[in-house]
Amino acid sequence: MITTQTGASTERLGSEPKRLLNPAMLAVAILGAATIAAVAYNARMGTVSPRIANPVVTGVPRPVEFLFGWNHWLVLHQVGTVVMMLVLVAVCVWAWRRHPAHPYLLMVLAATAIVWQDPIMNWAPYAVYNPQLWHFPEDWPLVKLSPTVEPFIVIGYSTFYFIGPFVAGSWILRRLQARASTHSFVWRRPLISLALLLFVVGFVMDALLEIFLVRTGLYIYSQVMPWGSVFAGTTFQFPLIVESSLVTVVMIPAGVLCHRDDTGRTQAEKLAQRLGWFRTRPALATFLVMAGILNVAYFAYGAGFATIRAAKLATAVACPWPFPEAKVYDPNGFYEREGQRGPYFEGHWNTWMSGQPSGRPDVEPPENGGRCGPGRA
Repeated sequence: MITTQTGASTERLGSEPKRLLNPAMLAVAILGAATIAAVAYNARMGTVSPRIANPVVTGVPRPVEFLFGWNHWLVLHQVGTVVMMLVLVAVCVWAWRRHPAHPYLLMVLAATAIVWQDPIMNWAPYAVYNPQLWHFPEDWPLVKLSPTVEPFIVIGYSTFYFIGPFVAGSWILRRLQARASTHSFVWRRPLISLALLLFVVGFVMDALLEIFLVRTGLYIYSQVMPWGSVFAGTTFQFPLIVESSLVTVVMIPAGVLCHRDDTGRTQAEKLAQRLGWFRTRPALATFLVMAGILNVAYFAYGAGFATIRAAKLATAVACPWPFPEAKVYDPNGFYEREGQRGPYFEGHWNTWMSGQPSGRPDVEPPENGGRCGPGRA
C-alpha cells in the first residue's frame, strides 16, 4: 500500500469525504473569522498617522501617470485579492474535507503564515506601498516598520510563493521527464531539477508581476542599486536582478518540500519523520517543518536586501516621489541630495540596522535644484 499524504494511504484518499468539521478545521475557521473581524474593524485608508502624513498636502495629487493613465488600478488589485482569497479558501476547505492534512494544503497555510514578516521585508528593500490602499494602523508594533503603510493585500502570499511557481515548475519537470530516459539528469536528480526550474519560473513570474504592480502604482522601490535594475532613477524603477533572484529563495524550498518521491511522500513529510517531532501528530510535524524552513528562507531574502541597505548601495531614488500626501521616505538622505522636496522622514530601524549609528545624516540640498527638483521630473 503506497502512502500518499501525511498519515494517510491510497485507501484513505478514496474514502468518503467527511461531512462534519473536525476540531482542527473548526479552530482554523474560528481563528480566520476573528482575524477578518479584527482587520475590518481596524482598516484604514490614506495617511492617517502624523508619522507619515504630509501636513501641507490636501488630497492625493499624483506627479506621475500610472499605466495607461487609468486611475482605478488600486480598486482592481484589492477587489481581485478578495476574490482570489475567497476562491482559495473555498478550494482549501473543499480539499481538506476530502484529503485532510494534505501536504499541499499545509504548505498553503505555511506560505500564508510568513506574512507576519512582511513589514520587515518592506523595510529591507525600501518597498513603499501606496497609502491609499486599505491598510493596518500605521503605528502598530511591527506594522510601523513598513516605510509607509502595511496593506491587507499581502495576504495572498501563498499564491505567489507556492502555488504559482510549484504548479508551473512541477508541470515542466513532468514534461521533461516524459521525454527523457530514466538515466537522464531530470530523473536522477529530480529535486535539483525542480529547484532549477523554480528559480527560472520564479524569476520570470516575479519580474513580470512586480514590474506591472509598480507601474500601476501599488508600490514603489524608493531606492535601488543602479546595477541590475530597470528604469533606475524613475518612479517605476525595479531591482530586477536582486529582487527576482532573491525572491526564489522562498519559492524553491516551498516547491521542493512538496515534491513527492517514488514512495508517494513529500520531502517535508520525510523530514518531519526523520526529526522525530510529534510522532503522534504527523500533520502538525509536517506543517512545523514547512513553516520553519519558509521563515528561515524569508529571513535570508530580507538579509540580502538588508546588506545592500547597510552598505549604502541603493543609491538610485524613485524620482519623482509619487505619493505626496505622505512624507518622503528618505532614511539615507539620498532624496534630499537629489533635490526632492520634503518633508522627509527616516522611518524605523534607521540606526545600526541600516549601518547608520547616528540615524539619518545631514544633507545639503543641491544648489541647481538637483535631478528630482521642481520641474526636473
